[in-house]
Amino acid sequence: MAVCARLCGVGPARGCRRRSAAREQRRGAADSEPDTDTDPEEAGGGGVTEDDEAAERIEGGRPLPPSVEAGPAGRAPLSLLELPPELLVQIFGSLPGTDLPSLARVCTTFRRILSTDTIWRRRCREEYGVCENLRKLEITGVSCRDVYAKLLHRYRHILGLWQPDIGPYGGLLNVVVDGLFIIGWMYLPPHDPHVDDPMRFKPLFRIHLMERKCATVECMYGHKGPHNGHIQIVKKDEFSTKCNQTDHHRMSGGRQEEFRTWLREEWGRTLEDIFHEHMQELILMKFIYTSQYDNCLTYRRIYLPPSSPEDLIQPGLFKGTYGSHGLEIVMLSFHGKKAKGTKITGDPNIPAGQQTVEIDLAHPLRLPDIENLRDFSELSRIVLEVQEQVRREEQEREQRQEEEEHSPQAASQPASPLGGEGAEGEETAAGAEGTTQDKAPASQPFVLPMGVISRNEDYPRTCRVCFYGTGLIAGHGFTSPERTPGVFVLFDDDRFGFIWLELKSFSLYSRIKVSFQNAQAPSREAFDEMLKNIQSLAT
Repeated sequence: MAVCARLCGVGPARGCRRRSAAREQRRGAADSEPDTDTDPEEAGGGGVTEDDEAAERIEGGRPLPPSVEAGPAGRAPLSLLELPPELLVQIFGSLPGTDLPSLARVCTTFRRILSTDTIWRRRCREEYGVCENLRKLEITGVSCRDVYAKLLHRYRHILGLWQPDIGPYGGLLNVVVDGLFIIGWMYLPPHDPHVDDPMRFKPLFRIHLMERKCATVECMYGHKGPHNGHIQIVKKDEFSTKCNQTDHHRMSGGRQEEFRTWLREEWGRTLEDIFHEHMQELILMKFIYTSQYDNCLTYRRIYLPPSSPEDLIQPGLFKGTYGSHGLEIVMLSFHGKKAKGTKITGDPNIPAGQQTVEIDLAHPLRLPDIENLRDFSELSRIVLEVQEQVRREEQEREQRQEEEEHSPQAASQPASPLGGEGAEGEETAAGAEGTTQDKAPASQPFVLPMGVISRNEDYPRTCRVCFYGTGLIAGHGFTSPERTPGVFVLFDDDRFGFIWLELKSFSLYSRIKVSFQNAQAPSREAFDEMLKNIQSLAT
């Protein structure tokens, strides 16, 4: 602030006393009055009491008189106030919008220039990607400064990816700037079992400026159009929405019509098309449970997983098949020698937030030839042998840790490479894949063993590499959870599968190819903390 004050001539600086009388007279005493507003809504919001002609030149881009374009006696300007207003508009427009309120406090000239819509139009475009023709706002009496301060800046904290708190079912909400609106889109998997189809999405709420006073929040749930809603930012990385007109969610045909409509949207079929009785029960249970949250929801921020060159494939969000539960959203992330699949949407058995699969990248599997692969007992034998090897390594590691705790001399000895954490025992995903590919072709034939059930028979018939892994299974209500052995199958950069040995079932996963904005974790530690939080909430 002191630097700005010296530059514009309202504070002590070298040469202040030598400023010409002509420049002092032109500027006027009012220009040196400091402003105390700090809110972006107030930056440039003061009334213009002088120099209306100059303000018009700022908007219209007309040239300034020569006496304004240069300092006295033709010398270079010593103060920002000596620069042409058009140039100041360009300078101020390149600054972050959050810095402009402080700039407006320097003097009334700066405040008057900051009332120029050109500056705020640029900030809306560069900071929030608003590409609409903002000049049309003049018809409604809403300025670009209003859009920035009362809509974009005010609700900036809810932009990004969120997981709604809907019991075990969870969900994926993406809040984005869409034209002159902020819209919360709920992303839904494609209809079961078409895992390679694109995601579906529907709006849950929107925020926009109807007038200059404040932004309007509207609930988009139901089939009667937008209606009055409310948003409250509870705390950092958490906000809630509330519908104030839930009668807009109801249908004239009652709950039966609402259920049939929901079933067509959620599953793409009618109840008569679903012959499996257990699946009918699961569908009805989900409708009854989720209907309780149609008027009030709480959302918690989630991040996309960070990536590194050593990752087996690009981490991210995937759609996966889960038997009678349909398609669910899973986040694949890499953690050294492990890869984890965390549920973003879930079901009554394994709720959202739980770690559905864990892949041991230090233990690649060499599949038998295609004929022997059809034999489920042969695949089970290979996997169980690796499971026993992993168990022994864990026992040796625990024993070694106990010895190090009780014996200072043992702690100084180099660790065994078998399952150790030292340089020889450390193996990255890329290294594990490379080891496997040295012994096997780049791609190998793949077929599911006889007796393994798959919701989608259109799975790839070749794979790159396989790893030992474990999958989480549990009874209804997440009772008696346990991790059971399985096979992680990498097909290509965008698809992988998991064979659940105990369940004799196969899940196929396909990448969600959506470019999500404002979803990157600020650090690896922040992402790990987010994973821990959503898992603790699910538990």
